[in-house]
Amino acid sequence: MGKRLTRRQAIGGAVVAGSLASWPGLATLAGASTTLFREVLLVDGTGRAPRLANVLVADDRIVGIEPPSATGDAARVVAGEGRVLAPGFIDMHSHGDPLVDSYEAFLAMGVTTITLGQDGSGPRLGKGLDPRPWMQAIDRAKIDVNVALLASHGTLRRAAGVSDSVRRVDAAGLARMAAQLEAELKAGAFGLSYGLEYVPGIYSETAELTNLGKVVARHGGVVMSHMRSENDEEIKASIDELIASSLPARPHISHLKVVFGKGEARARQLLAFLAEKRRQGIDLTADQYPYEAGYTGIAILFPKWALPPTDYTRVVAERRQELRDYLVQRMTRRGGPEALLIGTAPYAGKTLAQAAQEAGLHYADFLIKIGPQSGSGAHFTQDKALQDVLLVDPFVAFSTDGGPGMRHPRATGTYAKLIEEYVVQGRKLSIEEMVRKGTGFPAHILRLGDRGVIRPGMKADLILFDPKRVKARSTYVDPFAKAEGFDLVMLGGMVAYEGGVRVAKAGKLLRAR
Repeated sequence: MGKRLTRRQAIGGAVVAGSLASWPGLATLAGASTTLFREVLLVDGTGRAPRLANVLVADDRIVGIEPPSATGDAARVVAGEGRVLAPGFIDMHSHGDPLVDSYEAFLAMGVTTITLGQDGSGPRLGKGLDPRPWMQAIDRAKIDVNVALLASHGTLRRAAGVSDSVRRVDAAGLARMAAQLEAELKAGAFGLSYGLEYVPGIYSETAELTNLGKVVARHGGVVMSHMRSENDEEIKASIDELIASSLPARPHISHLKVVFGKGEARARQLLAFLAEKRRQGIDLTADQYPYEAGYTGIAILFPKWALPPTDYTRVVAERRQELRDYLVQRMTRRGGPEALLIGTAPYAGKTLAQAAQEAGLHYADFLIKIGPQSGSGAHFTQDKALQDVLLVDPFVAFSTDGGPGMRHPRATGTYAKLIEEYVVQGRKLSIEEMVRKGTGFPAHILRLGDRGVIRPGMKADLILFDPKRVKARSTYVDPFAKAEGFDLVMLGGMVAYEGGVRVAKAGKLLRAR
């Protein structure tokens, strides 16, 4: 048996050599690249209670789990010293483009897989709308994290030559969209995303979406949606539309919330509504992040009749007072101009109230001046008591809804905040349930058969941490501060993040099977 490494040596990358012969059936791995996690608190992603164990990785897979008394060494031995070893987190709703963006901050909070193509808008290579060339480029590139890609309704709509101005797509257009979706699913997309509160999804009808849901169902995929509305009085109708437009494919609610809703009782009412859908045989799931503010485009404040492809200049010239009245009413309900923190230049970091005051304008006139396409911001429209009940529900997975450069702490702090505030401090979640909702459950939703759980044969996407040392450092004022406390992050058997820095780009494009 080889030398026991101290925690300092293990984190620093010390190496020992030895034999694997004492591990049953593992002598044949003597020539493999191996890592032994010794005496870790194994939280395996299934929800099973934590247990002390030794975990052996060979090349890109987990090959053995033994009691801590088991003997054996590897090319590298990492002394767990009772720290948690868990699967890497699978972010159910992400943004950005790994070809050009750094996801080091995602690694810093334990994320090993992101889900792109969300809100009906997919990443694309250059000006192309077909994601397959982008997928091929990702295959050739070195990227920070694994990527699970969804086909995107708005992107494939445009790829099929359907103009944003078209409200009711004709039979030929529907056929082209279905063919484009079929091609993307065959290329490895895990399903389809809608962005029904954004252009062009905002103009779509249920029949158009249902035509696509049938295609997804043939491939066993999932349909995720930023729904038509997240407002309290419209949330149930939006969920019903998602279900109707997805079936027989599996429907999934992106960032479940109830805007303007208040209190724990309201949250339980909504969860009961979702539970009834599942009792009816609908495999309905959702995800959420632990922040009261959403982050989205300023366009969400404007009426549909002022959004592209409408001529905005003409709208302002002919309907300015109507538009102004609408914006005042909309912002009043959303908490006033202090409840919007602008996230894009030149007003980044200022509330709408502050930016308007500096411009010498009423906030509604300021919004009219900058227009619906002027950027994004954090919208403080959610109730924490309600949100926390939704967040801990066993059928709600976790997501960041974040991306590199986003001025919202969810893009850098989500998973650290869940551990720090919901596991360690608030004890609203056990560590095994938090990990399950961030790993095994997302893998189940996406049908990622070889990730999300620690067991022999699975890919070695792993994170090592002491829950009491995990900290979410980012805030709305400083949204880019990286999380702390994740000592080691491994992707496919390769250490990608250690000692507070990225040490390798080990991500891959994953494909649905």
